[in-house]
Parts: sequence; C-alpha cells; structure tokens
Amino acid sequence: MQLPHDAPHRVAAFYRFARMDDPPALKRELGALACGLALRGTILVAPEGINGTVAGSAEALERLVARLRALPGCAGMDVKWSDAPERPFHRMKVRLKREIVTMGVDDLDPVGGAGAYVEPADWNALIADGDTVVIDTRNDYEVALGRFSGAVDPGTQKFGDFPAWAQAHRDELAGRKVAMYCTGGIRCEKATAFVKSLGVEEVFHLKGGILKYLEEVPVSESLWQGECFVFDERVGVGHGLEQGEASLCRACRHPLTAEDRASPLYVEGISCHRCHGDHAEQDRARFAERQRQVQLAAARGAAPHIGR
Repeated sequence: MQLPHDAPHRVAAFYRFARMDDPPALKRELGALACGLALRGTILVAPEGINGTVAGSAEALERLVARLRALPGCAGMDVKWSDAPERPFHRMKVRLKREIVTMGVDDLDPVGGAGAYVEPADWNALIADGDTVVIDTRNDYEVALGRFSGAVDPGTQKFGDFPAWAQAHRDELAGRKVAMYCTGGIRCEKATAFVKSLGVEEVFHLKGGILKYLEEVPVSESLWQGECFVFDERVGVGHGLEQGEASLCRACRHPLTAEDRASPLYVEGISCHRCHGDHAEQDRARFAERQRQVQLAAARGAAPHIGR
C-alpha cells in the first residue's frame, strides 16, 4: 500500500494490547528491523502488547507495520498516519517495559474490560448529551495545550495518578454516561476498564483518540479547542494533523503556546512562566550555553540533538 504524502517525514503511531510471549526476543528483532530501515522514534514492548511512534519513509514504515500486524493478536492493529516537515525524532529506541502504558494496576483487562468504542463521527453527539461526563485522561500539561470543550481535567501529573482520582470521584460518575479520551486511544483502554471495574456501567471512549478525531472530523464540525500535545519534536498538532504553533520549554519540558512565549518570564531555551525560579544558577548557565550552541548550529544550517 503506497501512502502518498508531500512532507519528507512520515509518522506512524500505533498500539495493540495482545499477549507477547517473548518480549526480549521481540525487542531485539524490532530494533534490528527499525534500524535497518533507517527509522527513528520509540517502540515499547511488554508482555501485554506493543506501543510506539516512529518516523521515516512511507515504504520503510509500511514494512514495519506489516511485521507488527503479523504478530499474534495484532492483525487488526490500527495505525494513525501523519506528516512532519522536519525530523520529529533524533534516534531509534526499542524498550522493554512492564506495561506499554503505565497505570500500575494489576489484574486489569484492557481488552475485554474496556469501555465501548465511539467513532470520531459519533463523538460530538455523545459529549453534547447533557447526561454525559467527559473526562480527559491525559496529564495536566497536555490538557493545558488543548481539550474538548467542557471536559473534566483530573489534574494528573502522570497516568498512574488516574486510578486514585477515579476512585475519589466514583460517586459522581455512577449512573451517568462517561465519555473518555486521550491522545491516541491507548490510555483509555486502561482508564475505561478501571472505571468500569468501579461499577460504572456506561463507559465510552473515543476510538483512535484525539489524533483520529483531528484527522477525520472537519474543522467546521469540530468541538476540539487548541492543539493536541504529541511526544515528539512537533510538540502539538491541529486539525488534519498539521503541525501546530506550540513549542517546548527545554528547561521543564512543558509545551508552550504563543501566549506563554509572550510572558516576560520566558527566556528561550532557559525558562518559562512555569519553571522560572525553579533552577539553580549553574543549571541556568548550562541551559544558556545549550541554547547558544543551538543558535550557532542553526546559523550553520544544522540542528544539534537537544531532545526531550
């Protein structure tokens, strides 16, 4: 399958919950395959499945995806495609993990126990229902960059904080329709399963996550506000999965809007309004030198690897 595109870098985001009998062997195989195809990005392998975002040529990505879909239980693995005008990752990493998305709850079934999928075309009607509680399962810094209008922000700093929040608000969710969403859908597989385990019956989640919604729903019909944070050098994407205007604070790693960058506390490469005053002078000096090297590299027409 040829994937036509104009940008020089194609990006594939994917996940699948399926039993992996020998994760270390799979890690070695995928590492060799991805490096041999000159791909860059991150793939996580765990006994419960596989999760990754990888960039490269369309042809190379097609070969990787074909191999992934040949794994037991992965034939139906969904892939979200997008483009990046510049390289979104600096290197290729394949890592072994206990979970492909870390929630820290044992005996949770993200396959059989998850909530009901809702297609992007049907999402607006569900969340517009006055009896529906809409929950953003992402972390607070992601929510700050963009969200669905009226969605509840649990204020979590990591996904492992979500179970405690859900338990604390269980009575508010009982008897209501609960619609949950995340970036690409993977966190909601576990988050909806956990909420259902608390006895909440009508639990739904956006199939393919925000990325699929932004890909398929026209701007004129969209209820999305802002940009969707992504974990690569694009920082944020908007409708049509076009790269947005957000940038990254290289000191605290939080995404920044144009308004954030207008703050007098923002110093490119050194601090933003969130972390100003949090760093020792020696750290600020180190950040300043790093930024100087970035500027020198840009003047030479190259960009150093400063990463995340």
